[in-house]
Amino acid sequence: MTDGAAPTLEVRGLKTHFATRAGVVKSVDGVDLHVHPGEILGLVGESGSGKSVTGFSIIGLVDPPGKVVSGQILFKGEDLARLDEAALRALRGRKIAMVFQDPTMTLNPVLRIDTQMIEAIQAHEAVGRPAALARARDAMVRVGIPAPDERLAAYPHELSGGMRQRIAIAMALLHSPDLIVADEPTTALDVTIQGQILFEMQKLCRDAGTSLIWITHDLAVVAGLADRVAVMYAGRIVESGSTADVIERAAHPYTVGLIGSVPSSERRGQPLTQIPGTTPSPMNRPPGCAFAPRCARASAQCATEPELTVTEGHAVRCWHPHPLGANADARHILA
Repeated sequence: MTDGAAPTLEVRGLKTHFATRAGVVKSVDGVDLHVHPGEILGLVGESGSGKSVTGFSIIGLVDPPGKVVSGQILFKGEDLARLDEAALRALRGRKIAMVFQDPTMTLNPVLRIDTQMIEAIQAHEAVGRPAALARARDAMVRVGIPAPDERLAAYPHELSGGMRQRIAIAMALLHSPDLIVADEPTTALDVTIQGQILFEMQKLCRDAGTSLIWITHDLAVVAGLADRVAVMYAGRIVESGSTADVIERAAHPYTVGLIGSVPSSERRGQPLTQIPGTTPSPMNRPPGCAFAPRCARASAQCATEPELTVTEGHAVRCWHPHPLGANADARHILA
């Protein structure tokens, strides 16, 4: 991360709602986050916490009936929430890229891979086909794709799911964008390839100053990848800070529960910690703290929404946080 540099992306009070016949679904309900040049931010939470919708909102891909109803999405000082579709399209792929969890959202099934990658390059740059093809081949090598010339000549249906996902990641790297939003992009990959992708992402951020938001439910991946972590629950950020600080000194009961659910060789034979209940419906969030119905530390005070408090860069939204102390049970995640 560049010291003293302005954030590449700063999100303030983001709210994304979906108007349905049954009511308003508040998928993202007041999110604040930022990421600096060369920095990797891990956005962590259970399914249904609003992580992916946050990513879609940032890049302007929320389809009706979804809508960003309030907040600012400042990319290098420019509010993306106020741009029209043409202006957003000019930024997507060139300055801002997104890697989807499902590669079928990226790849056209009736076009060869080389055609799609060349078009992605030529849509933003006046580059000849040979130069574009060479860049596409180089991007495929970077993400560990063997025999890239054969893969370039293939159609998506001729490749495995993991291979398609690596190609989708390679396409996001074509322009060395200033910001990449990655929505659980390595879920379908084996551990060896996942490690290679994570290494390439870290190298890109370090060498090119690219900012990366890595959306995941896997704390172990975040621990080895991200500089900072933001933990999301029921559409809001409940804890954030440096990766080591959040994992070793987790304060919010939800974060502590997530850490406790990660297997450890040090606790072999012992049952994993379980968070009781389920994530509340974004249509019917409980009043006050949304985690209170599942929290062993909850009290009557939790019926009032807690504010986000910051102590030495460690932000927590909780009335009864755990003391900020060494979390011995979490050290295996950082190892």
